[in-house]
Amino acid sequence: MLLLIGSFLVFMLIGVPVAIAMAVASVLYLVIYGAAPDIIVAQRMIAGVESFPLLAVPFFILAGNLMNIAGVTGRIYAFAVALVGWMKGGLAQVNIVGSVIFSGMSGTALADAAGIGTIEIKAMKDHGYPVEAAVGVTAASATLGPIFPPSLPFVIYGMMANVSIGALFMAGILPGLVMTFLMMGTVAVFAYRRGWGSDAPFEMRKLLAASVEIGVVLAFPVAVYLFVAAGLSVNLAVGLALIALIALDWTFDFSAVMALMTPIILIGGMTLGWFTPTEAAVAAVIWSLFLGLVRYRSMTFRSLAKAGFDTIETTASVLFIVTAASIFAWLLTVSQAAQLLSDFIFSLTDNKWVFLILVNLLMLFVGCFLDTIAAITILVPILLPIVLKLGIDPVQFGLIMTLNLMIGLLHPPLGMVLFVLSRVAKLSVERTTMAILPWLVPLFVALLIITFVPAVSLWLPTAMGLIK
Repeated sequence: MLLLIGSFLVFMLIGVPVAIAMAVASVLYLVIYGAAPDIIVAQRMIAGVESFPLLAVPFFILAGNLMNIAGVTGRIYAFAVALVGWMKGGLAQVNIVGSVIFSGMSGTALADAAGIGTIEIKAMKDHGYPVEAAVGVTAASATLGPIFPPSLPFVIYGMMANVSIGALFMAGILPGLVMTFLMMGTVAVFAYRRGWGSDAPFEMRKLLAASVEIGVVLAFPVAVYLFVAAGLSVNLAVGLALIALIALDWTFDFSAVMALMTPIILIGGMTLGWFTPTEAAVAAVIWSLFLGLVRYRSMTFRSLAKAGFDTIETTASVLFIVTAASIFAWLLTVSQAAQLLSDFIFSLTDNKWVFLILVNLLMLFVGCFLDTIAAITILVPILLPIVLKLGIDPVQFGLIMTLNLMIGLLHPPLGMVLFVLSRVAKLSVERTTMAILPWLVPLFVALLIITFVPAVSLWLPTAMGLIK
């Protein structure tokens, strides 16, 4: 155990990439102790990525890339400006609202930060906001991506913990809204203390137009319900409502209705049983292509090729991490490290609330050093048996783990959102880190609520019959 974990930590400290560090540490352990034949090692590595839920990974990544090149991010930003840009600290509020909408399409914090975050930082700088304020609110709002459905970390966690991914998706909605209101409240406090004004004139016409777009989107499920109540089949009702929506959108040339429909389609499709959460990723890609090629006509073959190559590159790195983490986590189990850690935790406490406090501290620390996917793959097999013994719902635990690891994305040495925003804003990593620190307050408050108020995570999936 000391060789496996010790060598991994040494490689990490000298700057070896996390996936390679895990792979080399695993090979060293196998060579020295001969814990398993080569063929079993190969089988474990293949089994780590041979999973139906993992098919969602490349498709959600591709959907996020397609949304960025289709001009959807710009339309979402313009919609958010019309909706909340007139408030004090308007563009900071726009930043949060835009991230909420975009999170329903991409499922990753990185796509949010690199996509709509780039637009938001430039706009805030152009309107005289300190670059640190722009970076801080963008980093905080990017964590919403993996909390609102769809979510790549939820896909990985659901696969590792054998938990319904659909239940995890539904469980993220209410916590995501809590985080949104906490962040918007934080912006209001900063606006009051620092004298931030509004960044767009209050125009009733634009506010009404944005409100109408929201109304049109919300009218879609209402129309489906009325058609079904009138005796139509669900499929026919959805088809008619979608045709009516597209006709309205083309007639009045709404700026963001079709983009806003993305989370409605994904969540509605899963609820109606049209597709699984994994297949929802394919639906997100198809919808993205429809928006870019048909509705907005902003995609070119060159941009499609670029999105494809970017997706291949990102997917390869993610699956390499999953493969290396799978063999590493298996060896942790074989070496009895998982059992030793479990016994150690039970020697400290058998109170679930104390355990959750310890786990939060552990994952906040781990999130600073490990990639999100690697951390989930390694920690779930170790911690889940303890979670089940203490009577903690694994769906709630998935929310706790994901939010902790999202906070870890904002910290050195391996916080990818930190590095992306540092590059976008042309700030040093040190200055970017200091800019993010004040915005951790609403995230920690949300983490405490999600940890100690289980109903926040579990009410919606329980009401929908996804969990008992």
